Amino acid sequence: MSNSADFLIIGGGIAGAGAAARLAPHASVILLEMEDALGRHATGRSAAIYIRNYGNQTLRALNAASEPVLKQPEGISEESLLTPRGEMLVATEDELDQFNAYLEGAEGMEALTPDQAVELFPLLKREAIAAAAIEHDAQDIDVDRLLQGFARLAKKHGAKFETDAPAQTIRRDNGLWHVETPKGSFQAPVLINAAGAWADTVAGLAGVAKVGLVPMRRSAAIVPPPDGVDVTRWPLVASASESWYAKPDAGKLMVSPADEDPVEPHDAWPDDMVLAEGLYRFEQAVTMPVTRVERSWAGLRSFVSDRTPVVGFAPDAEGFFWLAGQGGYGVQTAPALSQLTADLCLGHPSPLAADVIAALDPARFS
Repeated sequence: MSNSADFLIIGGGIAGAGAAARLAPHASVILLEMEDALGRHATGRSAAIYIRNYGNQTLRALNAASEPVLKQPEGISEESLLTPRGEMLVATEDELDQFNAYLEGAEGMEALTPDQAVELFPLLKREAIAAAAIEHDAQDIDVDRLLQGFARLAKKHGAKFETDAPAQTIRRDNGLWHVETPKGSFQAPVLINAAGAWADTVAGLAGVAKVGLVPMRRSAAIVPPPDGVDVTRWPLVASASESWYAKPDAGKLMVSPADEDPVEPHDAWPDDMVLAEGLYRFEQAVTMPVTRVERSWAGLRSFVSDRTPVVGFAPDAEGFFWLAGQGGYGVQTAPALSQLTADLCLGHPSPLAADVIAALDPARFS
């Protein structure tokens, strides 16, 4: 196998695989993944739901741009990657400011009475609900099918994927980026940094200015519903202050404390105290006690200061491309950001608005 290509991608999560899929029809691509398989970290631990109104205005634009691909994933899957779910926001009296802020500029949200909210998610305590609203069009995403579909599409067009290949050294020499790994040395004029929580680490290895990426732990647990209760068709429900959320998962409930604790990049695991506090907050909003946790896990959501992804060429290093900082929006924005990456790298026009592209530009930190 040739160790030279037009594009080197570091990171085999949804971002890196998506970029490879969109670039490979037009250029040679090599993707380097430090783990033994794709999607080991944030991608494989996602809550896996598409929410049009999730995130700031830039992210909402990326969500909207991604939706058509998730619905009709040509070349990625033979059928839609989405299935109906719905996302309901509930607020106590103390959370009304956050509730109203979320609804500002939101599309497709329907206000609910407390009774209607309880009808949709019968475990909720009616007396605790001061306001509620639902986005009916929020849908579950088949994350594995999206990731594997991106990988198949990339490989179909000749992209090479190397696992167990962490970047050990990175240097720029004679117009090429050289990346040394346990699998050998790889070269390309353009290096795409899609390393997730490790993206600033990769930049440091390359001698490129970091963007202030902060990995934050997000925990979750699977708890059984009350005996005889079928939660299958219930919506995801979240507190307006993002202090907890719960989502049906294979007949049970995935409950998260919605924690965002800054940590160093690592193979994340839940903090027992943080998880217990989050489950307690969930218990205060529902009529069921949490008597058993069947399993728990954690992932890392990586943000920069403005909580907007960083996508574009670094202003201080020729041929170094950032595809990082997706926070908790990486899966649902992957179709839009992978296409933008290919368009910017290949010099093609992008269908995204100029102000959206500017909001993502790494030069904003200069």
